[in-house]
Amino acid sequence: MSTNVGTFDRILRAILGVALLYLAFFSGLPAFDAGLSKIATAGVGGVMLIVAALRMCPLYSIFGLRTCRVC
Repeated sequence: MSTNVGTFDRILRAILGVALLYLAFFSGLPAFDAGLSKIATAGVGGVMLIVAALRMCPLYSIFGLRTCRVC
């Protein structure tokens, strides 16, 4: 498991993950009250936070992409 997510990408994913989790659980918007959309939004937000924390994206590994300079 090698690092393939750079700093800017990591920060962007963390912000997006927190925003999606907020929308899923605390926004109160009708679009996120339905079960499937709430679960999907929370799932994607959680995955974004995990990737930001681990600095390793499985999709980047499959396609051979890297956004970090030093890795």
